[in-house]
Amino acid sequence: MNEAGTVGAAMLRHPTVHAADLTVGEAQAVFAARAKTHLLVLVEDGVLVSTVTRDDVADLTDPAAPARDAGRLAGRVVAADDPLLPLREAMADSGLRRAAVVDDVAADRMHLLGLLCLKRSRTDFCTDEGVAAMRAERDGS
Repeated sequence: MNEAGTVGAAMLRHPTVHAADLTVGEAQAVFAARAKTHLLVLVEDGVLVSTVTRDDVADLTDPAAPARDAGRLAGRVVAADDPLLPLREAMADSGLRRAAVVDDVAADRMHLLGLLCLKRSRTDFCTDEGVAAMRAERDGS
């Protein structure tokens, strides 16, 4: 387990991102197609606009509505220089498994740097290499 260090050392550096104009219907389709997707990260010009979970859009009935309005940033954003161990413990305790990593959580425009992805075991974080291997297996490459 990566018990020392910062969020920036443990984050995924190449997370899947979605356009800020993603619709509710498109978000629902992404979640329906990928069981392991827990959080959609909506970005415009490198700036984090919103994060959307399955629960945020599950019961919404207007597929054309903007998904960003159903999502939120509060409680789903961490800074790259945050200490990792206390955050892992807090995430495990709360059930939160994904958090967008930004340059400055207090800024009006938070630039997305990566994604912190707590494994199902809640003992360690996903790695870029592990995610790439999982995608290759899923895609048959």
